[in-house]
Amino acid sequence: MLSSSVVMGTRMTRKLVLARVSVLTALIGLILSVVVPTLAMAQSNDVITITEGNVEPSPIAITDFIGPDGQPSEIGREIAGIISDDLEGSGLFRPLSQAAFFNPPQDASATPDFADWRPIGADALLIGSAYYNADNIIEVEFYLWDVLRGELIAAGSGSVSEIGKRRISHQIADVVYKKWTGDDGYFDTRIVYVAESGPPEKRIKRLAIMDQDGHNHIFLTDGGSLVLTPRFSQEVQEIAYLNYFNDNPNVYLLDIQSAKSELLGSFPGMSFAPRFSYDGKSLIMSLARSGVTNIYVMDLSTRQTRQLTNTPFIDTSPSYSPDDQQVVFNSDRSGSQQLYVMNRDGSNVRRISRGKGRYATPVWSPRGDIVAFTKIYKGEFYIGVMNSDGSGERLLAKGFLVEGPTWAPNGRVLMYFKQNPTNSDGSGGESYLYRIDITGFNERRIITPEGASDPAWSPFLP
Repeated sequence: MLSSSVVMGTRMTRKLVLARVSVLTALIGLILSVVVPTLAMAQSNDVITITEGNVEPSPIAITDFIGPDGQPSEIGREIAGIISDDLEGSGLFRPLSQAAFFNPPQDASATPDFADWRPIGADALLIGSAYYNADNIIEVEFYLWDVLRGELIAAGSGSVSEIGKRRISHQIADVVYKKWTGDDGYFDTRIVYVAESGPPEKRIKRLAIMDQDGHNHIFLTDGGSLVLTPRFSQEVQEIAYLNYFNDNPNVYLLDIQSAKSELLGSFPGMSFAPRFSYDGKSLIMSLARSGVTNIYVMDLSTRQTRQLTNTPFIDTSPSYSPDDQQVVFNSDRSGSQQLYVMNRDGSNVRRISRGKGRYATPVWSPRGDIVAFTKIYKGEFYIGVMNSDGSGERLLAKGFLVEGPTWAPNGRVLMYFKQNPTNSDGSGGESYLYRIDITGFNERRIITPEGASDPAWSPFLP
């Protein structure tokens, strides 16, 4: 995670140690300086209406980062391109064509002539330098300017190895996003998901992980057994997932740093992997016992389980609130599949969904204010959000099968998967990952080497 402190009028420098992730990255060191605070950037409940936001992206000029000679460097072009792709992909920024740049800077640290940038409509200007030093380490520096006000918003410098060039680019994009919009970014994060290949009758499913933009892709399992519903821990880079071996569902914990997996236990009747509490001390899950499905919580230190619901109905898909004090889940106790919220000890159960259709797979936003869900109505699947009290329901995406919402750690963006219908000859039926802003705009497919389902977004990286 990229964190920084801001003090009015004071330039502050913080060394950021980027943790080693054995399957993805090596150690990366970053120093970031941030000055002066940022600008603050500035429905329908009908089941067949998809909310579509109307957000005008901010025009930003991003120059190719230059070398010591004042000319764009090859690594500088690459870093600027990654930053540009991140910001454009968010839907909140519109990088301007470099063909319109009248007088690109030859000194990244010099105050730009804003008269060169205002005529092309730039609200923001990102200037930087990037080059290899004598030890083949990339030296990076950047400056973010408010063109209209002629003010410096953020600046930073750092050193990074070759393997870390994408990550430092994502971190700079996060700074730009944060300083310009007021929200945390989400670019320096990863996605774990289920990669799918092969014919429908012999489907191979294996765990895979990648950066949020689809790069640095790694398969984590070999496909020898069926895996489902990976879930990230909020505190450490640890994944819980469901592994079917001899038709028996087992829950495994996978540590990404060490690449070691641990069998948590065998849970007959389990159909979804457990979710971690935000403090990382517990796992909450649904278990079918004697034909009845209820919600249980497991203490990870003692491996003891405790039952939270006790009904003859199907209570499933639990998800903690960010303060770990409440749980949202779905249940058919009212006669159809609906969303409910209860206290963490199972008390004070109340229904929050009130619309037509069935609701499933609720996930509490990291901000704590809204809940994402899957909705099924008249043969269509939807991804939607509602306030945690059930008010303000909005539907964001739909399709033949749209399922499995997962939150970016800033609580502004959702990822999910869409599956196409199978053709009459048994072909087709592929599923792919998509993301969308919670205002309902900027739906984009995330490119993966194979079919993809069951995404889970990581917390901010350490």
